[in-house]
Amino acid sequence: MSKLFKHLVIFYFCIVSPGLLAQDLPRHNPVPGGVAVVDLKLNSAKAPVVEFLKRRVMVVKGKNNNWHAVVGLPLTLKKGSQTLTVKTEDTRKRKFSIKHKKYELRQITIPNERMVSPTKEDIERHLKEKPLMTAALNTWTEQDEVPMSFIKPVEGRFSSQFGLRRQYNKQKRIRNHTGLDIAAPNGTPIIAPAKGRVIRTGNYFFTGGTVFIDHGQGLVTLYCHLSKIDVKEGDEVNQSDRIGEVGSTGRVSGPHLHWVVSLNNTKVEPKLFLKTNN
Repeated sequence: MSKLFKHLVIFYFCIVSPGLLAQDLPRHNPVPGGVAVVDLKLNSAKAPVVEFLKRRVMVVKGKNNNWHAVVGLPLTLKKGSQTLTVKTEDTRKRKFSIKHKKYELRQITIPNERMVSPTKEDIERHLKEKPLMTAALNTWTEQDEVPMSFIKPVEGRFSSQFGLRRQYNKQKRIRNHTGLDIAAPNGTPIIAPAKGRVIRTGNYFFTGGTVFIDHGQGLVTLYCHLSKIDVKEGDEVNQSDRIGEVGSTGRVSGPHLHWVVSLNNTKVEPKLFLKTNN
C-alpha cells in the first residue's frame, strides 16, 4: 500500500462522521405494531427532521447513502396510506402504505386477582408511576449512529408473542400485548441486546422490577418482571452486558421476561430488531 493511499484513507475517516456511514436497519414490516423503513430520497450532508403523527422519528443513512426514516407504527393504525413530514430547507411530505394485520385473541389467567382488579390504593400507585414510565419512553437522544442489530436479552422460548389481543381472567376488556415474553426460570441472567444507557430502573405495580435503556433517537427498550436489577440510572451498557435476572414480579402468570421495544414512543415488534428470529 502506497504512502499516498494510506494518507487518503486516514483523511477519509477523519472527515466522515460515523453517522454518514450506512448502518444496520430493522426489518421493514409496515403493519400495525411494525416498523416502516422509508427511503426519503435525500442524500444531503445534514439529516432532515422527520415527524410522524406529530412525533419525531429516527433518521439514519441507508446502504444507498440516502437518508431513511425508521418509524414505529402504532397498533391502532388502519390499513392504507400514511404521511411523514420531512423538514429540510423547506417542508415536504413523504407517503408510505400500511398493510393489514390481525392479531390472535388469547385468554390469560393471572393468579393474583389484584393484578386484574386493582384496589383503590393499587390504582393510586399506578397513576403515580405511569408518568415516570411515560417520560422514560419519551426520551430522545441526538446521535448519528443507533444500534439496531439486537441479540436476545435472555435465553428461553417466546411464550407470548407481540401484539396478541389478550383477555385477563375472562374479563370483558381486551388489550394488545405490547411486548415479547420470553419464558425462563427465576434467576436466569438478562443481558443488554445492544449498546445503550440506562435511563430508569424501578419496581412498579404492573411491571415489577423494571429497567429502561436508551439506544438513541427515540429507540428505548424496556425489561419487566425482574427479580434482581444489576444496573442503575446513568450506567452505560454494551451489547451482552448483564442488566438483571428473570423474575415473576408484577402482573405475571409465571417467571418470564417481558421485553418491550419502543420507537418514537410507540411499542413495536421486538423481533424486527433481532439478528435472527430464533
